[in-house]
Parts: sequence; C-alpha cells; structure tokens
Amino acid sequence: MNSVLELVDIVYEPIDPGRLEATRRPCDGAAVTFFGRVRGYADDARSIAALSYESYEPMARAELGAIAREARERYGDVNVAIVHRVGDVLPGEISVGIVVSAAHRAAAFDACRYAIEEVKRRAPIWKKERYADGASAWKENSAP
Repeated sequence: MNSVLELVDIVYEPIDPGRLEATRRPCDGAAVTFFGRVRGYADDARSIAALSYESYEPMARAELGAIAREARERYGDVNVAIVHRVGDVLPGEISVGIVVSAAHRAAAFDACRYAIEEVKRRAPIWKKERYADGASAWKENSAP
C-alpha cells in the first residue's frame, strides 16, 4: 500500500494546479485531474462577471477530508487532493480542483467522480452568480 499524500484545503487565492498535482504518488500508474472552471455564461445564457463563493471554512475543510477518506474506503488505495476556492472567481479561473492517483485508472476515475459529486452535494460552500448586467443570484449546487 502506498503512503497517503492527502491535501484538502479552502483557499482565497487562485488554485495552483501544480500544488494539487504534486500530491500524485510516483508509484501510481494512473492520475485523474478535474478542474472546475467558471463558465462565461449562466444556464439562462446571461453573461457571468464572476462567481462569489462563501463557506463555513472549518466545516468545509472537515467535509472535504471526509470525502477524501470515503473515496479511499470505496475505491481502495487511492490518493485524493481536493482544493476549493472562495471569494470572487472570474470566468476561466479554477473554482475547484481534484487530483486522484491510484495504481490503476478505473479506481482513479471512479474516486475522482465520487469526490466531485460529493463536494457539490455536501460541502458547506455557497455560490452567487454575478452577472455582467450587475444583477446577481445565489445558486444551488447540483450534481451532476
């Protein structure tokens, strides 16, 4: 069994993909990376100026850690890194990053999908869409 290089964090600055990818274990044969980026348009086609994320940080970090542990319990010897950004995030910027490494691709893919779906479903992180016209609206997280 490989050692665990877990990283779970809530950050205010842009997410550094290299920080997440540095958690990949060199002995693993597969790594799956997911970066959720802010889209330029809302579901109703309005132009997005930014998404504003808020969280209850102690609970959010604990929940991200629980999701990473659950992924290991469900999918075996996987290493999971999850970082979510809070504050204002502009179109094209990363709002959430997940990297999962494992001996084989199936476990890495499955654990990565599990992690993002659970983050969206359970993490106490809320988002407000801010539109180019100056309006804004709180949005419910949904999976998928």
